[in-house]
Amino acid sequence: QVQLVESGGGLVQPGGSLRLSCAASGFSLDFYAIAWFRQAPGKEREGVSCMCSIDSSIYYADSVKGRFTISRDNARNTVYLQMNTLKPEDTAVYYCAVDGAPSYGGNCMGEYDFWGQGTQVTVSS
Repeated sequence: QVQLVESGGGLVQPGGSLRLSCAASGFSLDFYAIAWFRQAPGKEREGVSCMCSIDSSIYYADSVKGRFTISRDNARNTVYLQMNTLKPEDTAVYYCAVDGAPSYGGNCMGEYDFWGQGTQVTVSS
């Protein structure tokens, strides 16, 4: 059974940094596309970043490109999202997700099969 557990969220000041972690169990990450989503109260869920399953190509939303970095550590079976130069509009619950369907060419921000429970990120003075 697939399980994803996020951690690393918290309260940070604008301009600060956080690294989110997503520990996976019940499967091997190297067979899956990985992604991070976020949702703020009253807003639609937004795809933040993903890494394709076949070629490991990466997609970033325009709102985070140049500030966020997605990565995986297959030895630890863990997904990461490094977030730098954080802005108040980054405040949201962040979710990691994985999907077993093939993806490539940066085209990995579609439907996902398995989701974590989320971790809160708050950017405020």
